Amino acid sequence: MNGRKIGSTSRRSLIKWGFLGLGSMALAAMPRIVNAQPSSRGKTLTFNANDVGILNFALLLEELEAAFYAGVISSGKVTNAKELDYMRYLGSQEAAHVTFLRNVLANQVIFTTQDLSFNQSTLNTMLNSRESILNTAITLEDVGVHAYNGAGTSMTNPTFLLAAGSIVSVEARHAAGVRSLLGKPATEPDSDRLVNDANLNAALNPFRGRAYDELYTPKQIVTIVGSLNLINNSIDGALVA
Repeated sequence: MNGRKIGSTSRRSLIKWGFLGLGSMALAAMPRIVNAQPSSRGKTLTFNANDVGILNFALLLEELEAAFYAGVISSGKVTNAKELDYMRYLGSQEAAHVTFLRNVLANQVIFTTQDLSFNQSTLNTMLNSRESILNTAITLEDVGVHAYNGAGTSMTNPTFLLAAGSIVSVEARHAAGVRSLLGKPATEPDSDRLVNDANLNAALNPFRGRAYDELYTPKQIVTIVGSLNLINNSIDGALVA
């Protein structure tokens, strides 16, 4: 695994971003409306099997969440004022995660936000009603938790690991909060998991069945993201092979 230092970023500055700066970014960094492109496949995203590839992959998931919540806010389908404020809050936090990870990766970021090509038809379906919006939000947040947990076991760069660890708990709180709006349990029941017990990686999940969040492999996350059909970009590389 790649344990290279990331430019001038130090653990001290990372902690400053993560625990002092992230709150203020969340207040200011409301995501823009996504630029959906129904036909363009966009740039192929290639993720290497190292710490840089893992954190870039995490960045992709945060970009998807930020774009989704931007669409939610402009859709007009969430009419309850408190729920809409909560969607704005989640969207601002996901946008802050994007900024945070781009700062951590610095010149090792492999794609820009503009490189992503979003599928308009899929977005329209996801944003069609309050129920579809909230259920999609739950799926995206839960996938994020499984992805961060699964990838964390392969990371060797302590700065990158700290960055990922500072986000995964926030994703879990997001999922619990949205579940409560639908009257669902705060934690993900087995029936909602997109990877069943038979397909879990045994080495990553020695404690499965004991009330914890299962760990998904990057390849499993790519399969889930692909099934959502949210982006047109192809995804490849050793990380997801």
